This record gives sequence, structure tokens and C-alpha cells, in this order.
Amino acid sequence: QVQLVESGGGLVQAGGSLRLSCAASGRTLHVHSLGWFRQAPGKEREFVASINWNGANTSYADSVKGRFTISRDHAKNAMYLQMNNLKPEDTAIYYCATSRLYGTETYRAIADYAYWGQGTQVTVSS
Repeated sequence: QVQLVESGGGLVQAGGSLRLSCAASGRTLHVHSLGWFRQAPGKEREFVASINWNGANTSYADSVKGRFTISRDHAKNAMYLQMNNLKPEDTAIYYCATSRLYGTETYRAIADYAYWGQGTQVTVSS
């Protein structure tokens, strides 16, 4: 069993930055791909970014490419999402997740992930 806890969310003005963290316990995440998803009010959960097991491969949603950076730290069993130039449309609850399969690839589908955190709120004011 894996427990994931997100942190780092908050209220920021448009153009600002936030860094989200995802801390894992219960099992090492070293062999799994990791992902960030978000869900805005009244909308479905959507893919944001993914990173494979060793950090060599990353993928991003078009809406965040060039603004967000995903990274991971094996020593800390953690993952991060650096979010720059935030826009009001980035407002959502952000979730981290671990892949079902060993993580040689990045994954974009919700069904590819097995464990989820409880989420952290990000609000961007205009």
C-alpha cells in the first residue's frame, strides 16, 4: 500500500509561481512512473504531467508545456511540480499518482495510475 500526500498549493496571482510536492510512504516509488493530474470545479480530472522512473522521460499537457516542470527525488521518495507563469485557468485541485506498471514510460491516462493522493488546492487570481 502506498500513501501519497500533496502539499504546496495555495492562492497566487496570475503570473506567479508555486511548487507542489508529493511525498510517498509505505513503498518506494523508484520503479514507478509518477503523474500529476488536476480537477477544476465542474470538470473532469485531467492529465497535467508525467515522469518515468529515472526522470529521463517527461510528458506534459499542451496547456502547461513550457510553464510547468515535473521532477522527482529518489532519495526523498518524492515528486515535484514547479508551476510558473500561472493563469486563472490553472485553478484546480492537483493530485499526484503512481503508475500501475513499472515506469519505463510516461502515462497520460487516469486508468494507468493505481494510487492517488488527496489533492492540494491551487487558486490563481486574475
